[in-house]
Amino acid sequence: MENKTKPHVVSSEPLEIGDAKWMTLVKIKYRDMDGKDRVWEGVERKTRAAGSSVDAVHIVAVLKKETGPELLLQRQFRPAVGKICIEFPAGLLDKGETVEQCAIRELAEETGYVGIIKPDSYGNRPKLFGAPGFSNSCSVMVHVDINMQAEENRNPKPRLEEGEFIECFSLPLTILYVECRRLEAEGYAIDGKLGALIEGFQMSQMWRA
Repeated sequence: MENKTKPHVVSSEPLEIGDAKWMTLVKIKYRDMDGKDRVWEGVERKTRAAGSSVDAVHIVAVLKKETGPELLLQRQFRPAVGKICIEFPAGLLDKGETVEQCAIRELAEETGYVGIIKPDSYGNRPKLFGAPGFSNSCSVMVHVDINMQAEENRNPKPRLEEGEFIECFSLPLTILYVECRRLEAEGYAIDGKLGALIEGFQMSQMWRA
C-alpha cells in the first residue's frame, strides 16, 4: 500500500490582499437604523461566476440501500481548521452553470455517482449564507437522486483534480446524529451545513407528535 502523509498545517501567516486568489477583504460603509454611519470588515469571494448570486452548491444525496437509506458524505482535509472535515459533496459554480448543472457535475467529479435532480415543489431553492457576520459567500442545497441499480453507479469512480484528496462514504439516516457526534469526538470537524441538517433531523425525532 502506498505511503501517505497525514495532512496537517505546516505554517500560518498574514496574507497580503494582492496575493489572495480566492477571496479579498473589504471595508463596508453602511448606515444603521439610527442613521449613524458605521464601518464593517468583511470577506468577499473573487471566484463568483459573472451573473450569479450564488457561489456554490451542497449536494444532498440519499443512497437507497437494502439495509436502509444512507446519506452520501465525504472526508476532506480543510487547512483553515486544520482538520479533516465531514461534509456534503460540494463545489463552486462555473460560468454559465445553473445550480442544478453544477450539482450533477460536482457529484460525478467528487464521488463518481451519476445523479438526477429531484424536483423542488417549493420554487427557488433558498440561498444559505454560511457566515453572514463577515462574508457574503452563499450557497444552495440541491437534492439529488442516485439510482443505485443503474450500471454507471455500480462501481463509481471519482474524477478528482490534482491536489484533491476526498474520501466518500455514507451514513444511515437512522444513526446520522449519533455517528456525527462520534466522528467529532474522534477529532473530525463537522461542516456547518451538515451540522445544521443533522440537528434539525434530530429535533424532528425529538418533537415528533
